[in-house]
Amino acid sequence: MGAQTTGAAGGWLKAIKPYFEKETLAAFFVGISSGFPYAMIGATLTTRLAQDGIDKQTVTAFTLAFLVYNFKVFWAWIVDGVRIPWLGRLGQRVSWMILAGVLVIASVINLALVDPADSLRATIIAAVLVGIAGATFDIVIDAYRIEILKPYQLGTGSGMNQYGWRVGSAGAGAIALVVAVRYGWSAAYIACAMLALPAMLTALLMGEPSRRKVTIARKGVSEVWQSIAGPFTEFFQRHGAWTVLAFILVHKIGDTLANLTFRLLFDDLGFTNDEIAIYDVGVGFWAYMIGIFVGGLIYARLGLKRSVLIALILMAVSNLSFAALALAGDSNLGLASAIGFENFASGFGGVVVVAYFSALCDLRFTAAHYAMISAAASIAGRLLTGTTAGGLIEWAGYVNFYVLTTVLALPGIAVFWWMMRTGLVDEAMGTAGEVEAG
Repeated sequence: MGAQTTGAAGGWLKAIKPYFEKETLAAFFVGISSGFPYAMIGATLTTRLAQDGIDKQTVTAFTLAFLVYNFKVFWAWIVDGVRIPWLGRLGQRVSWMILAGVLVIASVINLALVDPADSLRATIIAAVLVGIAGATFDIVIDAYRIEILKPYQLGTGSGMNQYGWRVGSAGAGAIALVVAVRYGWSAAYIACAMLALPAMLTALLMGEPSRRKVTIARKGVSEVWQSIAGPFTEFFQRHGAWTVLAFILVHKIGDTLANLTFRLLFDDLGFTNDEIAIYDVGVGFWAYMIGIFVGGLIYARLGLKRSVLIALILMAVSNLSFAALALAGDSNLGLASAIGFENFASGFGGVVVVAYFSALCDLRFTAAHYAMISAAASIAGRLLTGTTAGGLIEWAGYVNFYVLTTVLALPGIAVFWWMMRTGLVDEAMGTAGEVEAG
């Protein structure tokens, strides 16, 4: 009995170990830089505009800056295939990390120097430029993260990357607010621009990923076209690729639809703003952080397939917790339980599913493949609007609505289970998820 206990403890210690390896720590630091540009054109810019007296309708025009992130798949191939003159001697990924980082710093400083009160048009353009630079930075960071991590580190590496993203996003928001009060918004944005440095310095210190694979140099028009089409061709030539795509498209439909409505439910049940802040922001944040950590451990302990299946089930069941909350009514315990479970499941699922999507990439087209996969994963969610969710709630009521979102999560579970049973998970795997011999 004692031997079994020791073996189990050793197994969990082995699962924790990747969190302290240099590749996983690198994923954390590049995540910091990935998170901050989004904050610059998100809540931080909204606060700045509000304090400058810009009306709410005008503020919505700035959503154009976020839309850029949805289209990064169209230029991700450039990061894979175009060598930067002179700087390219540092390596394809390192040189692009430096260039993209410089572009982000320049675009954020540009946004800092624009005065919304003088020209909203110039401010919108500046915000869109931050979106373009930030999306490009994301492309490079995702590719670098995937290529620097070994297959067994994909789970913990994805978790650490998400921790970094949260630190970068929240840190940028906090730094901006603190500096803006004392020195103004221009100084605040310039200070936040320095958050691009962690990724740039990490790339310089770690160097070019050893797992990166290169393709033949492309010079002619046909070769350039092949560099664009190549990632799509390679993916869809795999056995089971269309089934994998179906899974990518449907796996978060139920979860996305449910998430659109949580604040509506809390308001209709009569929870106060203080209660929502304590439980949604407080309990939810820590539950999400714990979920990320546990997701990385389970991935390392149980492997890709079983951890992804567990995550899908958890995310589906979490929707039922809100059906239970709708039945219970104004209950702080019910609110804490539902929010805690949902955020834990989201953190857990975010790690293992992102790790799986990372493993689907071919190391010759890492940037293009991950941009393509992540774009496909968000399509179904973007098609589900708050109006659709609201109409369903009015028609069926909250309890039936959350039961429906649970049912909508079942196809994703069923498809992945079938992929496991038939071996398609392994057969459609990219080289990023393959353990190299020797």
